[in-house]
Amino acid sequence: MPRQTPYNLQLQLTRMYRDGQSFFAKIKVQEWLKERQENPADYDIVLHQRPAPPGSKEVMTIEVELRRLDGQPVEDWLIEALNYSK
Repeated sequence: MPRQTPYNLQLQLTRMYRDGQSFFAKIKVQEWLKERQENPADYDIVLHQRPAPPGSKEVMTIEVELRRLDGQPVEDWLIEALNYSK
């Protein structure tokens, strides 16, 4: 099974929303966190619909916001990896 890249994750989330399967998007992010040895239960996962960047084939894109439940800041590399769109 090929390993997901951050781009593929964002693309999959966007397609899930477009196809009416947004319920499963949060589960996909939880699986992505597990693959990176992060405990999904430590995070509040919020998904935002944003307009797609100019020149994109998509109309919208999904941005993932993570908040740690213990109040600590989320590592920058994790946020950048989740929302990588190139």
